[in-house]
Formats: sequence, structure tokens, C-alpha cells
Amino acid sequence: MNEALVSRAKDILTKLALEEKRKAIRQLEAESMKPDFWADPQTAARKMKQLSTLQKELEEGEMLELLTEGGDEAALAKEVDRLEYAVYLSGPYDRADAILTLHAGQGGTEAMDWTAMLARMYQRYSQRKGWEVEGLDQTLGDEAGIKSITFQVSGTYAYGQLKAEAGVHRLVRQSPFNADNLRQTSFAMAEVLPVVEDTVGPVIKEDDLEWDFFRSGGKGGQNVNKVSTAVRLTHKPTGIVVTCQTQRYQGQNRDYALKILRAKLWAAEEQERRIEEAKLKGTYKTPGWGNQIRSYVLHPYHMVKDLRTQYETSDTDSVLDGDIDGFVTAYLKRFA
Repeated sequence: MNEALVSRAKDILTKLALEEKRKAIRQLEAESMKPDFWADPQTAARKMKQLSTLQKELEEGEMLELLTEGGDEAALAKEVDRLEYAVYLSGPYDRADAILTLHAGQGGTEAMDWTAMLARMYQRYSQRKGWEVEGLDQTLGDEAGIKSITFQVSGTYAYGQLKAEAGVHRLVRQSPFNADNLRQTSFAMAEVLPVVEDTVGPVIKEDDLEWDFFRSGGKGGQNVNKVSTAVRLTHKPTGIVVTCQTQRYQGQNRDYALKILRAKLWAAEEQERRIEEAKLKGTYKTPGWGNQIRSYVLHPYHMVKDLRTQYETSDTDSVLDGDIDGFVTAYLKRFA
């Protein structure tokens, strides 16, 4: 049996934590037998779904154990390849849809053009994956490009894969907005959040919300720019502000604003949890402006390099056309 293959299999088994899964299954099975288990149908349904997922993962892990101990090498290789990727995407929201927001940083029109380039890159990446992309909010640049844009990406493992892109992206190129073609450095930040179900996400009280309605400032359908379809939602306890203005109807924009707020509140809770963990395990970096994750150099040479994993490629055209699987996989292998 190939030693490297067996080592990969054992690494997967360690991450699968089969004994912990067995304990969780026994606990959920015991809960499901209680007379009042279905008194709260939503909670019960969520727990039954969790039980089904755990049982499937346990079966797969036990099969991998058997193959590792003396099964067919070809069958083991096939199972390792299949499970290896799934292990990387085993977080509670990795299967969820994603909310992706891009913000232009310093650099004026150049940075706004860079933000538009990134928006196209992620839209093309999503198309390659067969995911659906729907715009939620957008503020165009004064001369060109985009100041900020938010869209929902719907598809299996959308959040699990796009979370690798959260952070600051740096572009170096000859500026098309300068007559002297000077070398220009621009920055844009990607914020990636999971779509959190209202039944399991943070509790949002109506009294904590402040709604404002206004006319959209962007291009749109017959209702946009004529009536107050755009919404601005403020969560008073945290000061979080969300705007949505790309949908034709106010009700749609309200629903999306709540969806984004729920995701932001979850992210705030998650950051607090990670900070606490960092006190024990190491340093936690928030994906903010001080945390550059990737450089895209188009002049004087061509190179895209991820500063977290050191993964790089000189095929910048393919990357900007959405071929970023190599970067995503390298991130998941190191940090998942």
C-alpha cells in the first residue's frame, strides 16, 4: 500500500473525529426519543437533519478505515480524493450560500476600476461553478468602476469556497487613467459572509431596527429612481448599517437587507469567538484593510501570489477571468 496515500487517509480520519461523531449521534438519537421532541418542529427538524448528516459522515469514515487497514489501493485513492475536499469544507456554514461585498480602497478611480475587475472575476468564478449570482447593492464610481458592490452567490459550498477570498487584494499595473501610463498600486477589500437561516442565526428584534427608504441612485427598471424602493437598515444596538437598492420592489430590498444584517451579526459573534480562541492558540487577523492577502502584478511582469499560502501563477489573464480554484484549494488545505 502506498505510504503517502495511507498518510493522507489517516489525516482525513483524524479530522473526521469519528468517536466524537458517534457520541453526538447517540446524544441526538436519545433526544429524538423523548416525548416532547417534536414540540418545537423547527428545532426538531434541524436536529434530525444534523443526525442524518452525522450518520452519513460516520459511514464514510468507517469505510475509509476499512480501506486503510487493507482494502484495494485504487478504491482507497478514490475515497481519499473524494473525502479530502469534503473535510476542508466541514464548517457549520460551508455548504451555505454566500454574501460577497467588495469595497474600493485608496487609489481613486483606479481603485474603483480594480473593484469592478474583481467583481467580474468572482462572477466568472461563480459561473464556472454553476452558482447563481444576484446583485443586492451597488454604488458606482464617479468616473468609472465601482465604489462598492454586494451580491449573493447561491450554490452548494459557495460560502465554504469564497471565504478563502476575504481580505485585501492589491493590484499593480500601468494605469489606463493616466496619460503617462505610470505604474499604479490599488487596493480593494472583499468581505464574505454566509447566508444564515433566521431559525438558527442571531435573534433580531424589530424594536432594534431603524428603516429609511430612498430612491435608488443606480441604473434600474421602471420603478428604480422613480419611487423609494431602496432601503437603509440600521441595527441600533451595534450601529451596523445595511443598504439594498438593486431590486425593483421595496419589499425585496427589505428582505435582502435583513439577510445581510443577519450575516453581519453572525460574523461579529464569530469574530469574538475567534479572538477568544486566539488568546489560547495564537494570533487571529481580521480580514480588514491592514491584512493584505493577495497581490496581482500586471507590470512590469505578470504574477498573482497569495501571501498566506505562497501559491502563485503567472497566468494573470486566467485568474482575472475567474480561474481561482488553485488559490481557493491552497487556502483550504492550509487553514481548514
